[in-house]
Amino acid sequence: MADATVSRLGLVNNTGTGYLDLFLKVFSGEVLTTFDEINLMKPLHMNRTISSGKSAQFPVLGTSSASYHDPGTEIVGTAIKHNERNVHIDGLLISHVFISNIDEAVNHYDVRGPYAHQLGQALANKFDKNCLIQAYNGGGQTTTITGGKPSVANQVVITNSNVSGATGGTYLAEAVFSIAQKMDENDVPENERYVVLRPIHYYKMVQDTKAINRDWGGAGSYADGEVLRIAGVTVLKSNHLPALANVTSHDTNMIQTSNSYIGDFRKVIGVGFHKSAIGTVQLMGLKVESEYDIRRQGHLMVAKFALGTNWLRPESCYQLNYGTNITDGVVI
Repeated sequence: MADATVSRLGLVNNTGTGYLDLFLKVFSGEVLTTFDEINLMKPLHMNRTISSGKSAQFPVLGTSSASYHDPGTEIVGTAIKHNERNVHIDGLLISHVFISNIDEAVNHYDVRGPYAHQLGQALANKFDKNCLIQAYNGGGQTTTITGGKPSVANQVVITNSNVSGATGGTYLAEAVFSIAQKMDENDVPENERYVVLRPIHYYKMVQDTKAINRDWGGAGSYADGEVLRIAGVTVLKSNHLPALANVTSHDTNMIQTSNSYIGDFRKVIGVGFHKSAIGTVQLMGLKVESEYDIRRQGHLMVAKFALGTNWLRPESCYQLNYGTNITDGVVI
């Protein structure tokens, strides 16, 4: 009996041994699509791409002053203060998977699609977490410009233990108003303001009639489970807020530790920020590589990028904390 002539769907021109070659473009595209779909923070802050080097400079400018002119005196200009924040590349962040030829041949369903989704999700999650850590850490800093704002750390603390109760949404909404007030006092632009909460607190606000009741001018939907804005601040939810832990060290594989992702995050309920709050410098954009390993009889697929994130303007960063460590058994 003669062997069948197999039409290999992934083989270029039906020749060679690269049985997955035509599938890899789909795999790569799905990783990129998943990253963009899941990523929350990328469009909400400053991004810069560099072609070489290890860091990028983000200039920080102060404000000018005004005064009445004394007739006859020469107008010579005033000095506007400048400073800078240098954001470094952390290192190469990767997510990878190995697909064995025999496993794929025996398996009766496609795994490349789900695997691509997982690679993109892993990178998006890590990037989001780093961005939110920096937005939170920036809220604990003083001004970058001498004599500028804020002169003290930007923190809003919820001390009412009933935040876990039926009226918890009210206290959370009041905290967002407090963040908006501090932003106004620090002359933060009124557009592109955001607060990110954990889902448990976000939905507490959805259930609060003041937050979404249109008779109060609320924006959102009880049916859709959405809180759009409070005090002009866009309210978002994410599982990527800093873990409730006291982080004291960096990942040992980071080539730079200038962007500090350490801190005591045991009280974190949420983060408030303006688009100018943090900056990301990117050396290598999101790429997907695949190579057949004849020694291991399978394909190794790697998704990667090289970037780093840091806070830029403390007046644009705000911490929303509970009054005590949430990890001490507090139910919120």
